[in-house]
Amino acid sequence: MGTTLATDPPTTRVPPTAVTWLRLGACALVVAAVVATFLEAAGRTTVNPFNLFGYFTVQSNLLLALCYGVVAGAARTGRAPTWAVPARACVVTYVVVVGLVYVVLLAPLGAAGGVPVPWANVVLHVVTPLAGAVDWLAAPDRRRLTGRVVGLALVYPLVWCGVVLVRGATDGWVPYPFLDPAQGYATVAGYVAAIAACIAAVAALVVAGSRLPVVGGRPVDGPPPTA
Repeated sequence: MGTTLATDPPTTRVPPTAVTWLRLGACALVVAAVVATFLEAAGRTTVNPFNLFGYFTVQSNLLLALCYGVVAGAARTGRAPTWAVPARACVVTYVVVVGLVYVVLLAPLGAAGGVPVPWANVVLHVVTPLAGAVDWLAAPDRRRLTGRVVGLALVYPLVWCGVVLVRGATDGWVPYPFLDPAQGYATVAGYVAAIAACIAAVAALVVAGSRLPVVGGRPVDGPPPTA
């Protein structure tokens, strides 16, 4: 069909048990980092959840944890939802972009990017982007995706940017200094365009990665792995 996001069957291979446990470990690490960030903020001031959870870093990492939780559960049956692989491609794109933006724009300014707890900052800005990329390329349960996934990956970040710009113009809150309307909307628009281009480029690489040969795992209709 014209709207298909993948070129092969909804499920192809079940990942090794070790991959599933590593994904569950990543879920736990993300949750621990977000909880630690919340507790640190609560110890200093009254937490506004719309601010704390308004950071793209926090949102994208929670989406990654949710996606990993879904595919880890599906690994028991080998029947992941049809949307699982395209969704994982999108969230991998987001966390990789989070890592790139942090290294290029935030770290040079000494900005924590909404994560003031040092170890949690490393987890959400460095560990999960690297882990997400390696998992995508190495785990066998991905499918060959079409270029439509690139457009799909842009939807959520652009909606997020729109919400941030509205908030910046109304209540003055912005999650990152490069999105501050005080710089002028032309400057902010330039940053938004650059980030959108970065997301599209990373999503295109993720789609290209989905077409690499799959190694390991077992076919969904094959026998379960022996002990």
